[in-house]
Formats: sequence, structure tokens, C-alpha cells
Amino acid sequence: MKLRSIELSLPDPAAAAAFMVDIWGLVPAEVRGTAHYLRGSGAYPYLVAFEQGEEFVRSTTFVCGEDELAGVKARVIEKGWAARPVVSADPGGGHGLLVELPEGELLRFLTDSAEVAPIAGYEKKSRRVMPVKLTHVVFNAADAEASGHAVEDVLGFRVSDRTAGMVFVRCNESHHSTAFARAGFSSLNHIAFEMDDLDTVMRGIGWMRDNGFAPAWGPGRHGPGDNVYAYYIAPFGPVIEYSTPVEKVPADYAAGKPEDWTWPEKRIDQWGVSDKDFAGLREAEQRFRFRRDWESQPLDD
Repeated sequence: MKLRSIELSLPDPAAAAAFMVDIWGLVPAEVRGTAHYLRGSGAYPYLVAFEQGEEFVRSTTFVCGEDELAGVKARVIEKGWAARPVVSADPGGGHGLLVELPEGELLRFLTDSAEVAPIAGYEKKSRRVMPVKLTHVVFNAADAEASGHAVEDVLGFRVSDRTAGMVFVRCNESHHSTAFARAGFSSLNHIAFEMDDLDTVMRGIGWMRDNGFAPAWGPGRHGPGDNVYAYYIAPFGPVIEYSTPVEKVPADYAAGKPEDWTWPEKRIDQWGVSDKDFAGLREAEQRFRFRRDWESQPLDD
């Protein structure tokens, strides 16, 4: 199973798409009506979809095999979560199910979704950079521990690490594809875009500065996942991140505890070289909430 995309509803999808293409580095994939689909350099048909409407997270999409989908379906039925079958009309197609988690997060699981030919990234002599794919989507949670247990029990995910601030969850060998922040409320925390390497992250920071955008946090290196990061508050609301790939972990990786992930006083990452706009990030992290605008339907064949 792999994280593929996130689908957002917002008032001005064209303006959001323009920023993500002209400044952030994504590439237009398709425009269907008011919906804008943007891709990276990797093989997924799109990474972000912007649809016109009120501001909320419509879904976060994972692609998986038939057996994985069948397992998720059976456990969702057993647990009684709100869900419905779906046939995707988005680029790449596919079929599967849409599931509402206990705190309202909406996850879509698709199989038979088509991929596309990768495209070459920008050369190093260019100031431009291009994300490859999404590396993780993080949610705020009223009860992060309960959320972590829920996705382990029902979705087949695994908790990789626990810190004072988050519960990190994986769905494959990558340390985390999602996480639940101990925020006390439910919303989108941030969207992380995987870059080719450390150099590309740093050049991305330079390109953003060229265009008048300073990091809200970063550069730095996280503990869990060991990824280098730079966070920004997008003009249209959410927190977005340039990230190196998170580390790969074995199936028997022992989940760390908060006391395993501590830093010297006044540090909040491994390097301790950058400040963090706590207030600005906190405000942005509260904007995109979850909304189920569909009726739950039986999943039985």
C-alpha cells in the first residue's frame, strides 16, 4: 500500500494551483471543470487535487493491491465504520472504498489505479525544483493514541514511533506515510512532498526565498523518519513541506516511545539551526477540517 494523493476543497482552486505550479514546483496534470490536478516528477497521475467549494479535506488517497483492499474492507465492515464503495473519476481511475475514521479523517483506498511515465526533474543549474511524490500527510487529532490504534486494528497500518507530539504510522516500509499530532482537535496538520535528495530540499528553500517565501520552520532534520524538512504556510491556507525521503524500516521495527525521542534544551530537531513560527503554523493547521458529504453505504458484495 502506498500514499498517492490528497484532495482538497477550497474557494479558489485556480489560485491555489497557480502557486503550487509557479512557486512550489508541481506540474499541471489535468483541469476538469473547476478541479485542478497537479502531479510531481514520479509515476502517480496526480498528487494534489483542488476542487471549488468550502474549505475542507475531501479525502486522502492510498493505492493498494486487491488483497490489501479486501482486508481493509472486511475489517471496516466488522468495525462498522462509515464507508462506501467508490469508482474513481480522477486521473488514474481505479476502484475501492472511501472510509471515515473515528475523528472524521476521510481515507480513500483504490486498486487498479493507472500510473504515468515519470518526468525528468529540473537540472541543478536551474533554480527551480520539482517534488517527486507525497511522502506523508499528517493529521491533527483530539486523541492521537486512539487514532493510531484504530488504523492499526482496522486499516492494517503499523505505529512506527511515538513522540511527545505525534504518533507516526506506516503502511509500507517507509517509516511513516501518515501521523497523528497530539493537538486536541481534528484537522489537516500538513502535506509533505518528497524531493529527490537533501540538495533538492536546500535548493527548494533558495527558490522559495527568491520568490519571497521564508520557511515557517526549517531547514532541519527530524528524529522519527530522519528526514530533512522545510515547512511553509501556503497562501491558500495549509502547511506544506519539502522533505527528503523518510527512512525505510523493517517489518519488525520496534516502535519508539516519547522518552526515546528527546533533544537538548531549546532544540526541537536533530540540528537545532532554525526557528519555528509556532503561532503561524498552529493557525494554519486549524484551517482544513474534515467533512463527510456522502452517505455511508453497505460494502457487502
